[in-house]
Amino acid sequence: MEATHSREPWNKGKLIGPKPPLKPKEIWAIRIQLQNARLIRDLAMFNLAIDSKLRGCDLVNLRVRDIAHGGQVLTRAMVVQRKTQRPVQFELTEPTRVAVTAWVERGKLRPEQYLFPSRLSTSPHLSTRQYARIVHRWVASIGLDPTVYGTHTMRRTKATLIYKRTKNLRAVQILLGHLKLESTIRYLGIDVDDALEISEQTEI
Repeated sequence: MEATHSREPWNKGKLIGPKPPLKPKEIWAIRIQLQNARLIRDLAMFNLAIDSKLRGCDLVNLRVRDIAHGGQVLTRAMVVQRKTQRPVQFELTEPTRVAVTAWVERGKLRPEQYLFPSRLSTSPHLSTRQYARIVHRWVASIGLDPTVYGTHTMRRTKATLIYKRTKNLRAVQILLGHLKLESTIRYLGIDVDDALEISEQTEI
């Protein structure tokens, strides 16, 4: 009789599924940590990740000229997403503009340079893996379990807050750059109760 070898599942000991968004109090806790530690680059990256709602691959590929003109950080920017090749717009709030300006000045970054250069000679900008490690460090700094959160936490955070406040799925779909509304519903983890609540509030 042949011996059967059990293969260990790839996800053993790992949490899978959508990464939860940050709560407002957690956002501010991380910001305060970064400000107190004077981590200028990390504060710019954190604020921009929240505002832009970009995937990690798009965030690390940003160049200075994508979000600033003539030395001024824009209030709105637009980039073409690598995954869908479709443009998506995002706003840059005042705290983000201040943080990004401080980082660009500190790094003496030119318009054509990547906004978040890598310290590794093998890459001109931060890799998505490096970005993921940075996100884990951020959440761990305020006592959250880094295995629960990830780069998609940053993408989902503001989108989730906008949805909770407005219940406007179409607006969130546009902001995330999703092709289908169904993708936005799955991404936000909208459940049946949410759907029924929206339905009840819609009069015909």
